[in-house]
Amino acid sequence: MARTDQSDIGMRIVINQPVAGVLHSLQAKDGHPLDPKSSGAGEPLAFDFAIRVGPGPKFFGDQVRREGPERRFVYIRVGQAAGDPLSPWTRRMKIDIHDIEQALLDAAVSGAGRIEISVNGTGQDGTPACATVRATGRRLVAATADMSR
Repeated sequence: MARTDQSDIGMRIVINQPVAGVLHSLQAKDGHPLDPKSSGAGEPLAFDFAIRVGPGPKFFGDQVRREGPERRFVYIRVGQAAGDPLSPWTRRMKIDIHDIEQALLDAAVSGAGRIEISVNGTGQDGTPACATVRATGRRLVAATADMSR
């Protein structure tokens, strides 16, 4: 697909209730940690990045990973995988983006804001979430909203 058929949109992943003190990061194009951060007391962590969306919809970008012909997702690295060699955990969270509602994509493409996906950062066993982590919310965040969250 020609890049001219693609639109840039802003994305934000918010990790709610992360395990305090555990490093989290986006996974860079080369597979290494990108923008590592940790929560001091369980406050949310936010990761901002851009993707490109084409007709279909099809998803592209440095943080977009693929599995099969349809599934597209973003990895959040956790613990050692995020760059903390002393962490007892080496994990990744897989957050799906291929199933974002078309109306939300259209609004982001029109420039109304960025898409924010919220997930729970703590698993049922009290350790950092990993594997496929289902979104607890998806919404459009106005372009004028505070992006430092």
